Amino acid sequence: MVKVKFPDGAVKEFEDGATVATVAQSISTSLAKKAVAGRYNGNLIDYNAPLDTDGEIEIVTKDSEDGLKVLWQTVSLLLGASMVDLYPEMKFGECSISEHGFFLDTDNAAGQIAETEFDKITQKMQEIVKSGAKVERLAVTEKEALALVDGDAYRMELVKEAVVSGKVILHKLGSFVDVSAGAYLEKVSSIKIFKLLSVAGAYWKGASSNPMLQRIYGTAFYKQKELDEELQRRQEARERDHRVIGNDLDLFFVDPKAGAGLPYWMPNGATIRRTIERYIIDKEVSRGYEHVYTPILANLDLYKQSGHWDHYREDMFPPMDMGDGELLELRPMNCPSHIQIYNHHIRSYRDLPLRIAELGMMHRYEKSGALTGLSRVREMTLNDGHTFVTPDQIEAEFKNTLQLMVSVYADFDISDYRFRLSYRDPKNTHKYFDDDEMWEKSQKMLKSAMDDLGLEYFEAEGEAAFYGPKLDVQTKTALGGEETLSTIQLDFLLPEKFDLHYIGADGEEHRPVMIHRGIVSTMERFTAYLTEMYKGAFPTWLSPKQVTIIPVKNDLHLSYCEELRARLTAANVRVSIDDRNEKMGYKVRQAQVTKIPYILVVGDQEVAAKQVAVRRYGEKKTVNVTKDEFVNEILADIASYSRTK
Repeated sequence: MVKVKFPDGAVKEFEDGATVATVAQSISTSLAKKAVAGRYNGNLIDYNAPLDTDGEIEIVTKDSEDGLKVLWQTVSLLLGASMVDLYPEMKFGECSISEHGFFLDTDNAAGQIAETEFDKITQKMQEIVKSGAKVERLAVTEKEALALVDGDAYRMELVKEAVVSGKVILHKLGSFVDVSAGAYLEKVSSIKIFKLLSVAGAYWKGASSNPMLQRIYGTAFYKQKELDEELQRRQEARERDHRVIGNDLDLFFVDPKAGAGLPYWMPNGATIRRTIERYIIDKEVSRGYEHVYTPILANLDLYKQSGHWDHYREDMFPPMDMGDGELLELRPMNCPSHIQIYNHHIRSYRDLPLRIAELGMMHRYEKSGALTGLSRVREMTLNDGHTFVTPDQIEAEFKNTLQLMVSVYADFDISDYRFRLSYRDPKNTHKYFDDDEMWEKSQKMLKSAMDDLGLEYFEAEGEAAFYGPKLDVQTKTALGGEETLSTIQLDFLLPEKFDLHYIGADGEEHRPVMIHRGIVSTMERFTAYLTEMYKGAFPTWLSPKQVTIIPVKNDLHLSYCEELRARLTAANVRVSIDDRNEKMGYKVRQAQVTKIPYILVVGDQEVAAKQVAVRRYGEKKTVNVTKDEFVNEILADIASYSRTK
């Protein structure tokens, strides 16, 4: 007999070999009809998988998140079965699920699959569904499993990695075999609503040193409405993709020939970045920060002393041998550089808190497959800051930093965010510095500060920096995801490792505490985030081009347009004249397409009355105002960070 524990704590015995189906049926017939799989001791298992040990069970139904995962996993198997029939020479890599659907990695010597072949593949999948084929769960020896995937080097490798106690769990549909112990629907006849979406390259096992395979993406749902909503979400994602918008608005580009993950900022993108940089520097200076410049190179010994070399080496570029015994390293973090600034003078308690900030360029050795536009790059400039405080200044400085952060978010109209306290995983002594006392002290201090401030937060183990716990601000992206935009990190370790001191009121040496903080992340990631949030329609103060002036007729109206431009330029407004030999309607549409906040049309009436016809982005109506009224309007718009509230 096996003892099965239910979510409510109840325990029931079943005969050895009972399945999820057996348990579901014992609860109710209606539950058994809705069930598609089970979660047993934390693992998703098939509906008819045997329960051969005692454990805790959850019945997985169609309307649950796990139920959707089971569907996706099964449709990925269905895709593989159709591909085997259509492309007999094809080899297969991973067959799994993604955040919003499923994928299958393929390698075809005859050539890659084009999206134009999706209809043919979909038809084959539908034929298999109609055939009533069943998914077979096989528990076989390694030798038997290798025989089933003979000739496919990728799946043979997966088989060897999947051996547990001499057995390998496989799932088979038709001639296709997937090396997976996950959960699948028993009958593919219940698969009705699915869609193949796209193809992309994917390195085998995500390593750039491995062969490049072709990944076919798709999604599936139990209801047509859910598929329609997902396709709408994906359309919105395409429209907000900062890479697409960046190309349309000529903001930046990345040329792999010149270097993957190394963006080139075009004038429009550089203007946005420069505006953000000037804004954040002025904001920080007003809060008592002192801005510095430090080298992007440092002796490798500096990063060995800080611990970055031990804990972060895989994400660092190889050291550069200068030929005289000196090894220089492209910095992956700015904190050791700011420690050098602190250490350059003897510090007194009267100097603290000492706030040091920099737009510091850093380099990370990101894998090629992980690089994405501006959001994942190899060279980045971080809005970085480090404050050195006495222990009794921690809470006040923490509050000061939070106030700065909230103020910045308001100016950029960022409102959907939540706080996360990120702790270490005490079991992971490789990733995190091994000092239990330090971790306990710093984590309690951070939690206490948040509690004293009365702020809501959630806690996450395993998300800390290697040297200390942190408060992460988790923002909602325009596409519904979540990412860390800002962070405040408490650090007792680096002051110890670099033997930092200040002279206290008692004349003795004391150890400062270091607070790391980043308000708007890197210039690259923040620009990508804002591009998607605003959908390329940047508020006036951020827009690379704030005004375009369109003369109705160049020979009659251009002179007044130039007078307007001079007035606006003198007021630091970014303005241009569209004097191309094109129809006015075309030029107005082009200004709308490039999302310029203000369009000024100038004709006979405007010249005579010293007015402008103003049309704002996204509006159809045109309003005539005097030249002075418009200048006052746009300057007020810019000064208020384009906030309408």
